[in-house]
Amino acid sequence: MSKLRFASLLFFAFCSSAIYAQFTDDINSNRPGESMSGFSVGKTVFQAEAGIYALAEDHDLLNYDAKGFGLDLALRYGAFLEQLEFIMNLQYQADQYNTVLGSENRNAVKKLTLGAKYLIYDPFKNYEEKVNIYSWKANHRFKWRQFIPAVGVYAGANINFSNNPYTFPTDPKISPKLMVITQNHFGSRYVFVMNIIADRITTDYPSYGIIATMTRGFNEKWSGFLELQGYQSDYYSDAIGRVGAAYLLQPNLQVDASISKNIKDTPSIFYGGVGVSWRFDGFYKDIMIQGPDKSDKKDKKKDKKKEEEKKRIDEVGGEKE
Repeated sequence: MSKLRFASLLFFAFCSSAIYAQFTDDINSNRPGESMSGFSVGKTVFQAEAGIYALAEDHDLLNYDAKGFGLDLALRYGAFLEQLEFIMNLQYQADQYNTVLGSENRNAVKKLTLGAKYLIYDPFKNYEEKVNIYSWKANHRFKWRQFIPAVGVYAGANINFSNNPYTFPTDPKISPKLMVITQNHFGSRYVFVMNIIADRITTDYPSYGIIATMTRGFNEKWSGFLELQGYQSDYYSDAIGRVGAAYLLQPNLQVDASISKNIKDTPSIFYGGVGVSWRFDGFYKDIMIQGPDKSDKKDKKKDKKKEEEKKRIDEVGGEKE
């Protein structure tokens, strides 16, 4: 919901010469998809995004299956700069792992990543869209500018706990995760986000992947999303599709639901989950980013003309003397 809501706010912001910073009136959540948006929550803003999911995994060749549940938690905080955000992502999973040799109950912190995201380019910053008060068609024509994405970067560290059954025994305690994020706003209803990821790049099995998410808003409360994720490594490669919806209960509170399914049967994986996102912005102060002021340019031109005119008069007067 929030990615879409953000696009709508930006659309209306184009009508003025001043554009607000990355903070939005409604919560800007990364749930229920797995991609990360390019924009931060805003300076001094704290946000928590949590969910619970059920999973079913079945491997035809190795003849095993696993069923269980998991918890996702993301804590986000904007600090120092409007464009900067610090993020903690945690995933805990508990399941029953069944093979022909027996069953095993597993539970552990599957993933823990600490990192920071920074928006390096915002195509909406200091941009003023001219409004034609005489033509509805001119104001709603196709605009090539919407294909220019906002661009962000992310750098983080995976923290690997001892005796983690979901990681490789040779994995180090800490490994890096890097990401390039792009975000496009197509009109006031669609937001397209892409994440290009290099994960665990110092381990024996680094992973490279991409996530593409399209979000559409149906009204001020409801939105839906479609997401495709692919990743490649020497150990395992796969592609996953996700679909889901979010509902805005309050400006700072959102609920969501989604399902996920991969394309392989080695193993076949199915996820289904629900979640909630909550934001605390009690310490946030509006930051105004001023767009180009045309009146200042006109004044400067007038002053320059006056100076040139005065200089000519002085030169003519000097010649007469």
